[in-house]
Amino acid sequence: METLVNSVSPWEFEVSSYPEQVPPAAPSPQLVIITGLSGSGKGTVLRSLEDLGFYAVDNLPVGLLPTFTALIQESPSIQRAAIVVDVRGEDGLGRLPEVFLQLRDQIPCSLVFLDCQTDTILRRYSETRRPHPLGSYANLRESIEAERMRLASLRELSDVVVDTSRFNVHELRDHIYARFGGGAGQPQMRIAITSFGFRHGVPDTSDLLFDVRFLPNPHYVPEYRHLTGLDAEVADYIRGFPQTGEFIQRITDLLAYLIPHYIREGKSYLTVSFGCTGGHHRSVMIAEEVARLLRERDFSVSTHHRDTSRPV
Repeated sequence: METLVNSVSPWEFEVSSYPEQVPPAAPSPQLVIITGLSGSGKGTVLRSLEDLGFYAVDNLPVGLLPTFTALIQESPSIQRAAIVVDVRGEDGLGRLPEVFLQLRDQIPCSLVFLDCQTDTILRRYSETRRPHPLGSYANLRESIEAERMRLASLRELSDVVVDTSRFNVHELRDHIYARFGGGAGQPQMRIAITSFGFRHGVPDTSDLLFDVRFLPNPHYVPEYRHLTGLDAEVADYIRGFPQTGEFIQRITDLLAYLIPHYIREGKSYLTVSFGCTGGHHRSVMIAEEVARLLRERDFSVSTHHRDTSRPV
């Protein structure tokens, strides 16, 4: 059993002449079962595993575990799955040790137990004001201790025990990324870069928005008017002004600085919008250039040009 305790900050393919080509074997499915005390962060752990590509299920009845395991073994689209099983399904919780040992003979399977100090759980429940699933006891402390006793055998059986008492949400998420990310660390943020025209309205999904109307407008050059910033001659025209290159570099550096901080704060998506007057020329060229430079820095970036199909 591996026990992990953090003590950083307060909480929170017939060619006979060639050898036969054998396709690589598909990776084996993996199942992670999460259990532990209410208020210990099971939801955070489940969401973190989902961010890493696990198929996530919360509060699955123990009796359905064998069926669920058979389904993921048969499904080519699900290679890793994570489920939460806890006292909310207490009618079958007592069977979990037996079921887990059976599943471990069929599929790579880990049991993760989340523990936490009682006083910390009390404080978390005070902040969230949610009822404890064993609320029939006289007070919250008694409910916590009763749950701890019920889960004692599962704690002993677990492959990994994580004491979350001194983790905040971000630290717990980072810990799960490191433990189950397969060396990949945090999941990559998805960055969408959009161009648009102010005359057609500002995109309401923008996280960051930049106005590029300070650049000379190709619309007033007759041979460029009916082209877009995706055309090389238009892009070269805009790029020919010194302020263009400086702006692109400054914005790229700014985004490269901000993105890791957004990731550490739990943000999975970032939408960056560049706007010009009609959304045909300047904003399109800038969006493409910034996206290219960010990809060179190994960021995952997509582009969308909202208004290029509109009449000039």
